[in-house]
Amino acid sequence: MDSHLVALLPVAAVWVAAGLVADGLPRLDRVRTLRRRTGWLIVLSLSGLGLMASVTLAGLGTAGPTRADRAAAGLTLAVLPALVVAGSTVRRLRRLRAGAGTFATAPRVPVPPSLRAHAAHPLVGLPLQVTGLAMVPAVVAAAGPGAEAGAPLAGPALTLGLLGVAVIGVRHALRHSRLTARALPGTGGPATSAGTQAATGSAPATAALHV
Repeated sequence: MDSHLVALLPVAAVWVAAGLVADGLPRLDRVRTLRRRTGWLIVLSLSGLGLMASVTLAGLGTAGPTRADRAAAGLTLAVLPALVVAGSTVRRLRRLRAGAGTFATAPRVPVPPSLRAHAAHPLVGLPLQVTGLAMVPAVVAAAGPGAEAGAPLAGPALTLGLLGVAVIGVRHALRHSRLTARALPGTGGPATSAGTQAATGSAPATAALHV
């Protein structure tokens, strides 16, 4: 197995795992579970960013076309969504975990509608999943016969990737819109969480989460 493939596999595995965990956040039933999974997601996100930075620095630290350079070049498509993760997603995850932490005295209560809507925000799950998706071509190219053999497939692969990103984005937007509507007054959402908020005194914290 080529060394640049060995370098890319852990990066891809971390981002794919983060995308899967993020996709399940809005479906969690208990605040304790939401807080724990959000903590996992923060660790995965920071690990993915750290691994990408390490691979990139290794490529920049070598002279000439080396395997480290090929590994760093494989991260090109994933750089932009990873920057969104660093600039927005991690901050939102920390706010979500802090909001869930206000229920520390009653960890088995159901997830309030405001927290569920925040967990479904497109800037929480979408950048993580797009980064994982962008790593797939790099791993496939590293494991394949070479750049020249894979050149005819580059166009169709890019088209499929863009379609995949569009589908994922629409799905996140629709889910967030639906859960946000449930959290609005008169839709049944706040009525479900009113007793929980009164018992824990956490209404301001959860209400401030929704953006």
